Amino acid sequence: MKIRILSRNSRLYSTSRLVEAAKQRNHEVEVIDPIKCDLIIEKKNPCIYYKGHFLEDTDAVIPRIGASITFYGTAVVRQFEMMGTFTTTESQALVRSRDKLRSLQILSRARLGLPKTVFTNYSKDVKEIIEHVGGAPVIIKLLEGTQGLGVVLAETQNAAESVIEAFNGLQARVIVQEFIKEAGGADIRAFVVDGQVVGAMKRQGKEGEFRSNLHRGGTASVIQLTDDEENAAIKAAKAMALGVAGVDMLQSSRGPLILEVNSSPGLEGIEEATGKDIAKTIIRYIERNV
Repeated sequence: MKIRILSRNSRLYSTSRLVEAAKQRNHEVEVIDPIKCDLIIEKKNPCIYYKGHFLEDTDAVIPRIGASITFYGTAVVRQFEMMGTFTTTESQALVRSRDKLRSLQILSRARLGLPKTVFTNYSKDVKEIIEHVGGAPVIIKLLEGTQGLGVVLAETQNAAESVIEAFNGLQARVIVQEFIKEAGGADIRAFVVDGQVVGAMKRQGKEGEFRSNLHRGGTASVIQLTDDEENAAIKAAKAMALGVAGVDMLQSSRGPLILEVNSSPGLEGIEEATGKDIAKTIIRYIERNV
């Protein structure tokens, strides 16, 4: 098969591992920078022009679209779809996953456990917002934040009010969530491919840090999911219509609580923690569908 990986940097761990896995299974593979693609739209003949040639006869694409290029990257994925190409992440699912508020609404509709969350239109009733999620401490998240950036833990009522008012004054959209104390600064990343959990790790924030992101100094270790956690991860990926997903959740006294469903989950942390060849699993997913 001819597989094309949509990535801005072929040297990134996840991209290079996917290239390696595709070659090991005797596929032709090429890394394409999505923002350098020209989309030609005409009746019955959508096509993509890239670095002096047309991208023809593509059997499958693997989108590795960063948050900063979501709009154009999604347009490129959509163009491949119009050309009849299989994609491991569909364009609409990619768009939904990048909208934190919409994602939470979809997951809520699927009856999945979530931290109690409030979103308002710059409401001045800040005290009521905090009360709606059970009072301080609370988590305040920028809707556009990624990798733990734009996430604040407000430990007191006064701090929470001040942070929310400051964001409101800047007209920055935020959601306010309850703080799950029993999670202990850790979360779980379950990696789902084609409706199955293929690996899971527990990420622990460094001392004094409530965010568990590996980019922020967190550590990862392999974990055996409970049935409830595995079922929640599979159900969340299905609700978001993602064939490949990283489902982040907290362990709480009332069961697993979904934080986020990532449509371009990194491979480095999960492969190192579990020792599993996740890249090969993604290539085999393509083989089953093309």
